[in-house]
Amino acid sequence: MKTRAVRLYGKNNLRLEEFDLPPVEEDEILARVVADSLCMSSYKAAILGTNHKRVPANIGKSPVIIGHEFSGNIIEVGNKWKSKFKPGDKFTVQPALGNNTLEAAGYSFQYFGGDATYVIIPSVYLKNNCILPFKGDGYFMGALAEPYSCVAGTFKSHYHTRYGSYEHFMGIKEGGKMALLGAAGPMGTAAIDYILHNDKKPGLLVVTDLNSERLKRLTSLLTVDEAKKQGVTLIYQNAGIIKDVVSELLSYTNNQGFDDVIVFAPVKSLLETGDKILSTDGCLNFFAGPADPDFSASFNFYNAHYNTTHIVASNGGNINDLKDVMQKIEEGKINPALLVTHIGGLNAAADATLNLPQISGSKKLIYTTIDLPLTAITDFAKKGLTDSLFAELDTICNNYNGLWSVEAENLLLQKGKKVF
Repeated sequence: MKTRAVRLYGKNNLRLEEFDLPPVEEDEILARVVADSLCMSSYKAAILGTNHKRVPANIGKSPVIIGHEFSGNIIEVGNKWKSKFKPGDKFTVQPALGNNTLEAAGYSFQYFGGDATYVIIPSVYLKNNCILPFKGDGYFMGALAEPYSCVAGTFKSHYHTRYGSYEHFMGIKEGGKMALLGAAGPMGTAAIDYILHNDKKPGLLVVTDLNSERLKRLTSLLTVDEAKKQGVTLIYQNAGIIKDVVSELLSYTNNQGFDDVIVFAPVKSLLETGDKILSTDGCLNFFAGPADPDFSASFNFYNAHYNTTHIVASNGGNINDLKDVMQKIEEGKINPALLVTHIGGLNAAADATLNLPQISGSKKLIYTTIDLPLTAITDFAKKGLTDSLFAELDTICNNYNGLWSVEAENLLLQKGKKVF
């Protein structure tokens, strides 16, 4: 079986290639990838190469397929798994294997990653139940389940204490005060969507960012009125126009501080702001993984000692988080379409990955069997003046408040230029 895939050979060295997959062993599965969502974590792997903890040292000779937020269909099942899987099944992936290993799809495997047409699912993923059936509509919903699972795990990683007790009470403080800093990007959007529609919610949610364009989009999609219906007071704040950010944020809490703070960008000043706005027993979560191994910031250990403030850093979700998210997607409680701002084919994946921080918008969705330049949904109308496919896609997206949809995906898969 031939496949086309984007493979990592070293720092800043991504190549779109066609090659043969080996025969499927009895404890493996051959699968077709349909949709892959590009992630900043893949960008970090691409620029760091073998300096990244998940990337093997021998990629110069044995390159790995990148991409870890993906979904598709099972094509061929090895004898060992025929009682559990069958051809045609739709699937999604929990890329983090756990079990004290950093190996992961999209970083560590020659034949298993999201930026490919066909892949071989290795036995370790099947043994660890990391391949899950997806019963929701469309493929992009399944691909975006993984980033949602990361924020689901993030909220569960928070903890609080009771004075005089050594007990840790896991999760955010229900009905408490929460701040999401630098949170108008894709992961912040997923976090807001998830927490507003979760069983355990804050009473106050303050979201900050410096990007006015992102904030404007976010406020129109996850509205203050929608939050109010969920019992949450939601405040959006452009931190770039505030003279004293710490004082402004504390004023929303009557200067009591926030119970839960999550930082979505690896910025020293942002982390230090998060520390300064913590309440007594406040929990600061550093969500964003830095590319710099020497990245550090100041933390007030006086407050840690006397006010019992504390810090955690979450790193992806687990199987249970993914199952939780898939159920919410299938029930229509959360909407991954909120994250998608760009669509492209596999031909666009390498360049987009290497330049991800410079590309505006939120999630970039790659359809691996389609040849299509990376295109913003907001540019569909202009493209549609000379391309009937984009004109049809624009009409569909307009019917969904400017968002990508299963209907748009089906049209693209039907009428888009096939390359494999």
